[in-house]
Amino acid sequence: MSGLHGLPARQRERESPVADPVPYRPNGSTAIAAGLFGLIAAVTSGYLPARLFLDIPSGFSLGDLSPLTLADLAAYLGASLLLLIGAIATFFRATAGAVLLIAGALLALGALLLEPALGGSPAYVEYFRTLLRFESFAALDRVALTAAVLLVLVLAGLPRTFGYLRYRVPAVPASSPSRQW
Repeated sequence: MSGLHGLPARQRERESPVADPVPYRPNGSTAIAAGLFGLIAAVTSGYLPARLFLDIPSGFSLGDLSPLTLADLAAYLGASLLLLIGAIATFFRATAGAVLLIAGALLALGALLLEPALGGSPAYVEYFRTLLRFESFAALDRVALTAAVLLVLVLAGLPRTFGYLRYRVPAVPASSPSRQW
């Protein structure tokens, strides 16, 4: 089609009758729940070493403990630190937060499973039977740690959590481009 002077006529841009679809925005409920359970697991994981350090009698040193016991205490402290940093990073929507939560949860589970072996022969059945009697606060702490860590592993490992943490809001230009007619 040509215009007045034989030049091609410009066609008007029509507004599409179908509106642009609203971009999919993932739900962050699993990431937030993983962060909250990560905080609970960080506190419960840090309880045992903190309590042990506070209750050290005079004349006793950490050097008197067996290397396996020291490794277990270091695993609890490391798990607590990883879980705390991972939970905070998850609240700030960093993908590394979920990875740190998973690493901290695995380290805490490793510390929990190493603890029965500290006495020589691993008596896992008796250890968990003692924990489930809830006779002391330490037993309650370990059961709460186990539950929180398992929830963190499940929630932080979900694809929905990673989808929320990786999602970035599309940038919208500050002003719309002017049309030249």
